[in-house]
Amino acid sequence: MRRMLRALLVVAALPLIAAAVLISTRPAAAAGLTRVTGFGTNPTNLNMYIYVPASVAPKPALLVLVHYCSGSASGIFNGNGHDYVSAADRYGYIIVLPEATRSGSCFDVSTPNALKRNGGSDSTGIMSMVAYARSHYPIDAGRIVVSGFSSGAMMTNVLAAQYPDVFSAASAFSGVPAGCFATSDGSLWNSQCSGGNLNKSAQQWGDQARAMYSGYTGSYPRMQLWHGTTDTTLAYPNFGEEIEQWTNLRGLSQTPAFTDHPQSSWTRTRYGSTGTQATVEGISIAGVGHQLPMSGQLAYAISFLGLDNNSGGGTASPTPTGSSSRILGTQSGRCVDVPNASHSNGTRVQLYDCNGGTNQAWTNTTSKQLQVYGTMCLDAAGSGNGAAVQIYSCNGQANQQWNVNSNGTISGVQSGRCLDVWGTGNGQQVQLYDCWGGANQQFRLG
Repeated sequence: MRRMLRALLVVAALPLIAAAVLISTRPAAAAGLTRVTGFGTNPTNLNMYIYVPASVAPKPALLVLVHYCSGSASGIFNGNGHDYVSAADRYGYIIVLPEATRSGSCFDVSTPNALKRNGGSDSTGIMSMVAYARSHYPIDAGRIVVSGFSSGAMMTNVLAAQYPDVFSAASAFSGVPAGCFATSDGSLWNSQCSGGNLNKSAQQWGDQARAMYSGYTGSYPRMQLWHGTTDTTLAYPNFGEEIEQWTNLRGLSQTPAFTDHPQSSWTRTRYGSTGTQATVEGISIAGVGHQLPMSGQLAYAISFLGLDNNSGGGTASPTPTGSSSRILGTQSGRCVDVPNASHSNGTRVQLYDCNGGTNQAWTNTTSKQLQVYGTMCLDAAGSGNGAAVQIYSCNGQANQQWNVNSNGTISGVQSGRCLDVWGTGNGQQVQLYDCWGGANQQFRLG
């Protein structure tokens, strides 16, 4: 059995190696990571690392970032999780990185102790790390979130099920439902689950998760799930089973309330609320195996998890001139976006899900321009109510100058009117309208 487990762990790591992910099995020693010892109850001898950015928000969010099999804290910190680190520098949140120390460096999501709250396995040690961070930093209790890849994605599902009163949201890349990997012989590998051959009803999956915290009657975290359609390590059918579990836990229909394709190979479905921070969200990536996350995907997770807000709620102060940032609608949670990354004069700007693209990166210049691509400016096509807001080659005129106000509005120097939207959905066009301070005129640069 040990030989079989060892072989399976090697196979599980191969797609990550093929994706050129740098994996280290040594204890993390990367610059910026701090090793914490004596952090509390730690029955399985996990290592704890923490990343505290140079500038911490007044009430920072806390991200628990969980590595893959054969991985390490430094491997995910410097490798395919690094976009989370860059965002922490920008938004001031703190990251806790657990590190498995057993042979194979997988997390226990299989044994009976692992699958119950305070059961005495890995999840118990990870929650001690969360408690340590909360006792040493002014963590916003409403923004404690978890994300992980592969084995870490499985642990993400388990933590969200066991500690729904702690975590507000979770994002799992290439995982399985909470409890799917359960074994009774002490093994940490469940071939039936990994092969996608455990098919249960939504109610059964929901009940399995609820049993991990018996008697709990509160709400469960928002859940974002990612999977590649050609994954053979943790087979693609697990994606559908995860959606069944989390829609059941949230009391939702399994019929999507919203479906779109943020990229040509992606199919995104949302259940319950349908904005950037949907109740449950699934993203299926066609033709991709066990190599998530891929470039650009963590930007979507950062927005879903609510990590892109360094104010702990409310309106952030204007971004200093010269810095590139998003223009985020406070009401919608969506970004001011140039459709299809167009560079054409006269292209109207819209609201769209934040994705970290260059068509959503705006620079507030010392001459009060809001530049995109470095050469195009946010431009008012007129000065009256309802005037179109577009991009145009920068020319220094007053219709391309904007006041980024401390009350959250952005007003045109020429017109005195504010950026305004009539709705919150993708594709809502931005216009000028008399400033009145409503939520549809509130924007953050950050």
